[in-house]
Amino acid sequence: MLVKIYSAALQGVNAQIITIEVNCSRGIKFFLVGLPDVSIKESHERITSALEFNKMRFPRTQIVVNMAPADIHKEGAGYDLPLAIGILAGSGTVKADRVSDYLMMGELSLDGQLKPVRGVLSIAIKAKEEGFKGVILPQMNAREAAVVAGLEVYGAENIIDVIQFFNEEKTLERVVVDPRAEFYANQAGADWDFSEVKGQEQVKRALEVACAGGHNLLFVGAPGAGKSMLAKRIPSILPPLSLSESLETTKIHSVAGKINHNGSLIAARPFRSPHHTISSVAMVGGGSYPQPGEISLAHNGVLFLDEIAEFQKSVLEVLRQPLEDRKITISRSKFTVEYPAGFMLVASMNPCPCGHFNNPNKECVCKPYEVQKYLHRLSGPLLDRIDIQIEIVPVPFEAISDTRPAESSAAIRERVIRARRIQEARFATDEGIYCNAQMHTRLLHRHAQPDAAGLAQLKTAMERLNLSARAYDRILRVARTIADLESSENVLAHHIAESIGYRNLDRENWAEA
Repeated sequence: MLVKIYSAALQGVNAQIITIEVNCSRGIKFFLVGLPDVSIKESHERITSALEFNKMRFPRTQIVVNMAPADIHKEGAGYDLPLAIGILAGSGTVKADRVSDYLMMGELSLDGQLKPVRGVLSIAIKAKEEGFKGVILPQMNAREAAVVAGLEVYGAENIIDVIQFFNEEKTLERVVVDPRAEFYANQAGADWDFSEVKGQEQVKRALEVACAGGHNLLFVGAPGAGKSMLAKRIPSILPPLSLSESLETTKIHSVAGKINHNGSLIAARPFRSPHHTISSVAMVGGGSYPQPGEISLAHNGVLFLDEIAEFQKSVLEVLRQPLEDRKITISRSKFTVEYPAGFMLVASMNPCPCGHFNNPNKECVCKPYEVQKYLHRLSGPLLDRIDIQIEIVPVPFEAISDTRPAESSAAIRERVIRARRIQEARFATDEGIYCNAQMHTRLLHRHAQPDAAGLAQLKTAMERLNLSARAYDRILRVARTIADLESSENVLAHHIAESIGYRNLDRENWAEA
């Protein structure tokens, strides 16, 4: 008897339908074809054990299983459930009249329990697009898939539950989730607040500007000046995720297997902080069977590189294209996958090997060439993609001992949200542009041209401070954001002046100051 069961394979953050064809005939052999990997070939042993544990027998017939399309590589133990149901349906143990209405995924343990799989949200979205009646998944994956409206989602604890469901001996409870209610229920306050930060008013202002315009930012300062402390509080002033951004972010984390069991939508912006020993593949994604890297896991959020000068140069250089394109394309001989990578880069570093260059409280012991060599660990092209470069100095005792609370994150966030709304309206007709940091030259000429006084000030600053030519566009982008924070339609001279102050490393003599 020939039956068809449907499952799915992940390609990037999207899913593709896999048709599992099972033909049972006279004989005793078992054949599994269609480019399966080793873990799928091992499913025979897991299925046999699961059935025997539950007092059932693996069919004693010749079984041929084909996984189509045959040119797509299939991997993982998530095909255990559809393979088992297909084999039982082909042998007549399971009624085959309804099995093709549902898309199935699930890994079997030796006692028949269903273990969770990754990429469930993408699979559920694809099932809805292809017109399936529903999906049958491990119970721990059901809530994640149930955020897809108009799709029946059933969670099962054991393979026997699924067998009895198709044989109409038992009903599975449908899992229903209200995506909007789930999304807003999961929105929680940040663990860190700017009201706890003493002093550093200029740096907090730079962070407000960066978050308002989506600008990449670099802290340069001595150890203990507060670089990491400030970075951890950035999520508390970023605009909240929209529902569409939440779905997109959840898909990426689901494909990477980062969703908590029984979890659903991610409601907080990601904050990823990889260690400086990370490899290029772990950073951008890839591997023999590509997985999302840190830059994709930080999509719609923040990628924080603490002590960026300690990262391998090759790791930093692979960030250049994703920072510009907001996506990463990974090519292999037989396929190509694309992961989104629209993140805000926040980095920190010491100004020199000893860390005390320009520190008013402690003398630097590094020689001038050592300072230059240390700063040159960041290439010009990478610095070119960082809009704001701000120097941090240690907080004086008077500020540390001040018991008065500083401005809260909630107050700063309100201004950031207001500025982002202005940008959303401005770029409503520009596809793929959502904030000032993404403006290209044509949009800069249209929206960020300063008045005569601002232009004269910019010219003077570039000549006197020896600013590089690449700083010109960056200054205008940041100035446009500063103007948005003031709800100013035009970019004025004082907006340019503040923006210039955020380009410390572009000064040719900064390391000699």
